[in-house]
Amino acid sequence: MAAGFLVIGHRGARGLFPENTIEGFRAALALGIRRFEIDIAVSADAVPVLYHDLVLNPDMTRGPDGAWLAEPGPPLGALTVAELQRFDVGRIRPGSAYAGRYPEQRPADGARIPMLEAVLAAAPEAWFTIELKTDPTRPELTVSGPEMAERVVAVAEQAGAIERIRVQSFDWRGPRHLGRMRPEIARAWLTEPKTAAAAALWWGVERAGRSVPEVVAAEGGAGGDGEVWSPDHASLEREALQEANRLGLKVIPWTVNEPAAMARLKDWGAAGLISDRPDLAAVALGRADGSGGRGSA
Repeated sequence: MAAGFLVIGHRGARGLFPENTIEGFRAALALGIRRFEIDIAVSADAVPVLYHDLVLNPDMTRGPDGAWLAEPGPPLGALTVAELQRFDVGRIRPGSAYAGRYPEQRPADGARIPMLEAVLAAAPEAWFTIELKTDPTRPELTVSGPEMAERVVAVAEQAGAIERIRVQSFDWRGPRHLGRMRPEIARAWLTEPKTAAAAALWWGVERAGRSVPEVVAAEGGAGGDGEVWSPDHASLEREALQEANRLGLKVIPWTVNEPAAMARLKDWGAAGLISDRPDLAAVALGRADGSGGRGSA
């Protein structure tokens, strides 16, 4: 990981631009943002595409007729790339709670659900933290974590982008499989209170009295570039962050949007943060490192 504090745009920079879209990445790149967190689904024809939810979200998805979806669904994995391309994801539904959270997001009408291949090609100067969107409580909606990890790596390999990706998930089966298959590829371990409380389900291991940093460190350790622990910032305590650092982990919390929280986490010893407003982070932190570096995303 490159020296300096890492600022990573969440879903691109969804506080400013439509999430997980090529249009959004290009606009963020124009602001000087070079690191992005993105979400991956796998289509019915086995193509990795960018989308956060397991099913189509009616608050951000319009059909071929231009009308907002009336209800959630269908699953991304039930539709081919050609079918997914019929949906417009360039604007938030007006009046929705989602729109209320991101009033400064600028629409890009006509934006489509992009393939991972196209995103890597459209932003060759960017580094990507790639979240595998699988959920062990709803396994019928997606391919398995290991299969998703393999498909992502195949696309990144073809694009010559292995050196500028990091793979993460709340469902640890995908990153764990990746560690066995391609240990040189950077990984991160996502956590939040609900997954820590159901560790056997989400992580595939029993905590047995261990702290979350101890469990993460045991996954493949802190050698070389180091593993990354990416916890929910709202529940992260200073003692846990510092314990993780002592174990050799780099801590990159999500999703940090308030400047005061950004400064506090940096002061505590975080290696970086993921934010919907990476532009605010760059201003709030002054010396934040927004440039590139191996495994930095």
